[in-house]
Order: sequence, then C-alpha cells, then structure tokens
Amino acid sequence: MPNDFNLPVIEEFRANGGRVGGYFEGARLILLTTTGARSGEPHTVPLAYLPDGGERVLVIGSAGGSPRHPAWYHNLLANPRATVEDGVFTYEAEATVLSGAERDRVFARAAEADEGWRNYQSMTTRVLPVVALETVSGGPPNASSPGAALKLVHDAFRRELSLIRKEFADSGASLGVQLRMNCLTLCQGLRNHHTGEDTALFPYLVDRYPELAPTIDRLSGEHEKIAALVAQLQAVISAEGVEPATVQPEVERLTEELERHLAYEETQLIPLLDS
Repeated sequence: MPNDFNLPVIEEFRANGGRVGGYFEGARLILLTTTGARSGEPHTVPLAYLPDGGERVLVIGSAGGSPRHPAWYHNLLANPRATVEDGVFTYEAEATVLSGAERDRVFARAAEADEGWRNYQSMTTRVLPVVALETVSGGPPNASSPGAALKLVHDAFRRELSLIRKEFADSGASLGVQLRMNCLTLCQGLRNHHTGEDTALFPYLVDRYPELAPTIDRLSGEHEKIAALVAQLQAVISAEGVEPATVQPEVERLTEELERHLAYEETQLIPLLDS
C-alpha cells in the first residue's frame, strides 16, 4: 500500500491506542516497523494479524493479492528483528517465516476465519508468506500516567472480547480453529495481567495506602472468579466437536464479570495511581 494510504492510518492508530476507522475498522491491527533491506531506514506499515498465544502474533504477506511480496517481507528476510506496536505496548520482535506444513496449517485457519485471505491467494501465483513475530523485549504501556496505562490495558481486553463475541455471532455451525486460538490467547492475556496485579501492583498499593486493603481484597476475589470463568471457557473450547452455541454463553459470562471488575477497578485505583 502506498505511503499516502498508510500514514493517516498510522497516525490514527498511535493517537487512539490502536483503534482506527475506515478500511481497518474492527480489524486486529498492529504497526510493524522493519529496517529497509536497501535503505537501512525504518519502514512502518499497518498490518492485520492473527493471535497465536501470548508470545507471538502472525502476519500474512498478502499485499492485496499483488504478484510481488510486500516490502516489509523482504525487509524481514534481510533483518528479522522488528518493532511491533499493538496499541498498548511497543516491543521488539524476531520474525520467523513459516514453511511447509506449519505454514499451510496457519494459512488454512486464517482463511477459515476470514475468506479474504483465500481470495488474496487466488489472485496471485505466489504463495502468500506467513510470518511469526515473537516477542523479544518490551516495556510498559504507551501511556502518559499509571492510571492511563491501566485504562489502556483494560480497553484492549474490552476490544478483544467485543471482537470475539462478533466472531462467535458470525461463526455459523462450527467452531473454527482460529476462533479457538483467539479465545485461548485472550485467556492467557487475562491470566498474565491479573497475576501481575496480584504479585506487584496490589501489594504496592496496600503498602502505600493501608486503608485500601478492603478494596484490594475485593479485587483479588474477583480475580479468582474470573480465573474460574477463564478455566471453564478453556475447558469448553478444548472439547472435541464443540459448537459455537455451547461456547458463546461462557464468553458472555466472562464478559459480564470482567466488565464489572474492570469498571470497579478503574473507579477505585486510577485516582490513586495518578495522584
């Protein structure tokens, strides 16, 4: 895509914590910055991605079905280290081009989830490359304050749950492999976030604000409830031959409980974090 198309998307993405409208509205989107194979200069593009567990995401070099691989793919072949922005975090990633059966499995599940990938492949004779971007190192959320960081992380969970609920509504009679992976990736992210709060943020706050102990006790108890819902969702998803109609109530229960928890936590903690 030409730079005059990418630039406003990049600016909107960075200004709105990963949320954009227009062509990419409602898509899972990252910004990928590679090093130019010829120029040596940074080159940033917005890309749709597939969740693939907690440590990596997957991108496909569709280039809209054009006969040539996209520039970012050639850049990664020359220098596999890249920077990824997901709207909350900016982190360094190592790129691996998938091949053989692994590439075919991943592309098949991508095409099952979104027919657009299959359409792009049908438009060209080249094999669309699939690239895994694995986290190497990163930092704190891209926020101006601790309270804003908490809200940014929470909104990312809200957005992902909204996407998953829509995917269930559109999934038909069978539960696709990628939809399973989307759910499992969300579950892992929630577990990691709450573990970090339980082991670091909450003890810090209670030490600084002893009067906050009852609030922290409530939040910790809610973490346990959410963990139980996450475990139930994972168990249902992992069952052989499970149908979307069986899984969706579990997603709705998790969504309701999590939204109550996030709203209460923001009300109680953001003023203290930003004080």
